Amino acid sequence: MTGIKVRDAHLHNLRNVDVDIPRGTLVAVTGVSGSGKSSLAFGTIHGEGQRRYLESVAPFARRLIGSAVDPQVGSVEGLPPTVALEQSTSGGGARSTVGTVSALSNSIRLLYSRAGDNPKGLYSDSFSPNTPEGMCPTCQGTGVVHEPTEESMVPDPTLSIEDGAIQAWPGAWAGKNFHDILATLGYDLDSPWQDLPKDDREWILFTEERPVVTVKPLRGEDQIQRNYKGTWRSVASYLTNTLAETQSDTLRKRVLSYMESRVCETCHGRRLNPEALKVTYAGMPIDELGALPLDQVHSVLAAQEPADGTAEDLLLKQILPALQSALDLGLAHLSLDRPAPTLSAGELQRIRLSAQLRSGLFGVAYVLDEPSAGLHPSERGAVLEICRRFIDAGNSVLLVEHDMELVAQTDYLVDVGPLAGERGGEVVYAGPTSEYTGDAPTARALANRTLSLNDAPRSATGELTLSGVHARSIEGLDVSFGMGQFTAVAGVSGSGKSTLVSTVLASVLREAASTVVEEDDDAADGAGAGEAGWNVDKQEGFDAVSRVVQITQKPIGRTPRSTLATYTGLFDGVRKLFASTDEAKRRKWTVSRFSYNVKQGQCPTCGGAGKIEVELVFLPGSYTTCPDCGGARYNDETLEVTWEGFNIAQVLDLTVDEAADVFTDEPKILRAVETLQAVGLGYLRLGQGAPELSGGEAQRIKLATELQRSRNSRRGHTVYLLDEPTTGLHPADVALLTKELNSLVDAGQTVIVVEHDLSVIAQADRVIEMGPGAGADGGQIVATGSPAELAERDTATGKVLAERSA
Repeated sequence: MTGIKVRDAHLHNLRNVDVDIPRGTLVAVTGVSGSGKSSLAFGTIHGEGQRRYLESVAPFARRLIGSAVDPQVGSVEGLPPTVALEQSTSGGGARSTVGTVSALSNSIRLLYSRAGDNPKGLYSDSFSPNTPEGMCPTCQGTGVVHEPTEESMVPDPTLSIEDGAIQAWPGAWAGKNFHDILATLGYDLDSPWQDLPKDDREWILFTEERPVVTVKPLRGEDQIQRNYKGTWRSVASYLTNTLAETQSDTLRKRVLSYMESRVCETCHGRRLNPEALKVTYAGMPIDELGALPLDQVHSVLAAQEPADGTAEDLLLKQILPALQSALDLGLAHLSLDRPAPTLSAGELQRIRLSAQLRSGLFGVAYVLDEPSAGLHPSERGAVLEICRRFIDAGNSVLLVEHDMELVAQTDYLVDVGPLAGERGGEVVYAGPTSEYTGDAPTARALANRTLSLNDAPRSATGELTLSGVHARSIEGLDVSFGMGQFTAVAGVSGSGKSTLVSTVLASVLREAASTVVEEDDDAADGAGAGEAGWNVDKQEGFDAVSRVVQITQKPIGRTPRSTLATYTGLFDGVRKLFASTDEAKRRKWTVSRFSYNVKQGQCPTCGGAGKIEVELVFLPGSYTTCPDCGGARYNDETLEVTWEGFNIAQVLDLTVDEAADVFTDEPKILRAVETLQAVGLGYLRLGQGAPELSGGEAQRIKLATELQRSRNSRRGHTVYLLDEPTTGLHPADVALLTKELNSLVDAGQTVIVVEHDLSVIAQADRVIEMGPGAGADGGQIVATGSPAELAERDTATGKVLAERSA
């Protein structure tokens, strides 16, 4: 068989895997969550392809990427160049949009420069708000002007400078530097800000002068007393320069909080310079076209009648097929100017997928990470069609996928498992998809795809009613969610599900509930109805809600310091056990000694992280294992203390399943471990760092933590909100997740999920289907009822429920 021959793949949990994968076919790579399928498809196959490419670039590149890209495989023969499209919520910077990610903006700008009315002297860059030629000179292409004012920089003028009146100053040394320079210059630091002379206030906040003075800082007795040359910068100058230069989203957000923002009076929020805005094509300027949903853009451009062979004709022949691919992939509701950070991971990947169709590549292997994510079952046929088009163009496609309807239509299947973690990492089956039988989780899921619909739903104990909902495409919607029920909100992608649940309902619940857990930071920003861009005329029943728990796929942390053990709280109990040992007591060590975040116990080289961040000049930074502690996180002295034969680092190295045996006699720790097992995370290690966890794993860790809390106390009625919690989960893991969600409802709580997975929708008590289409064609409730009732309705979800339950 000619194809890709992988030999001795041993990355992560892969057990010296040998497998042959045919080229020129549609191959599904499957397995339960954590089985090693992504390690094989992305880490090994794409990783080896990436390594070979980067190795050919230049010798110095090899040195830089040596530790960053290591597929850990004996050999891979017959490997073509690879293109990977992974699930990622990173769509670029703040200026990145649907148009830039898809590369459609380039073609649209060319169209305006070549075929727009009177484009004399304007080139494609003249129509980009991200270039000096095209951007509005006042707002630099952002559409918004940010201006520091006295009120924004000094919110409490009754305070003195000494007491922190200038809140806009940076923290740490930089802020102390500005403070000490003012003291050296002789300004009054002790009087209330409002009592200072106006000229002094103006100079401190707005001067363009940059005096250099010798500062004699006040230091403690144990600190070095050393003078230095300090350069003054006004507060406004510091803010505007930091905003222009920073790459940190956190710092950018802080700086903006001390500035007043308003729509640019030059471009009126349109981002482009006046010359570009005068040019029209199809009767509209480029920003107006960019604001239309993609299906309308397609209609507008398809209606044009260019002369054969002209630049306009050639450009439209490029643009229209790319737009059609985006429509086929369920992206009709998006606009070209939609900011990339507001897109879901599934939307971003499908945009990149549609863009690849334009690349014209031949002889490559595409490795796709669950491209069905975020798509309604009725829309997933488009993914299969596009994969076939890749193959017809002379390429190969490896599909890491959990949707068994999609998997069943592939040519070849590689199933990794049989289970997760150390109980996985083997190729259970490699062969024609239609011939796969047996008792492995994937084989069972392929053989049993018929749904059992819930025809005896729980009765609601009350109603949460919203009347007159206005948000994005939702106009005047009335909706009720049953308390004490499991509700699934379904509908085609872009129909308004997430807007209704994760934005509007979540925000109303936050205002009503006394306790909020796992609040979504993005939705919470400006949670007031007016600021968040939504409004509700009337709400009823929300006074019965005590708690709201919104569980998202956001990381549980961004560095290796945040781990499974620390996030769930079980590590507190573990450290207490170590502190209670005779040896720890003899050394007079307390619980804090066994924290890797405390200096006394941690490895001095990595500071307790177990890994060291490697910053690469032209590649994303990555983490490599600490060379001194080998990832143990602790110094040697701390590791001398043991509990039941384990030192603290060895406990962190246990899998959840192993910990269940080790902590059998420790009820509090065991409860946390068992809830992690209940949601299918037994394969994870207790010390596994946040960067190593997928979004689906992070979401289930949060759910397990909440399950532990809910079983330990009575906290009143709780509403749980989840947005596509099955993303990244194998059907076997979906069954575990659904069981736990049902257990919450059985305990009298309310669970509301936005979901596409039919096995989850089929078990719900109430299904609310939104639609009928996406964007402007959505935002309505087209059906409500039990799954069995919905299967009798002629709607997108009703039809697939009926088909799959037959």
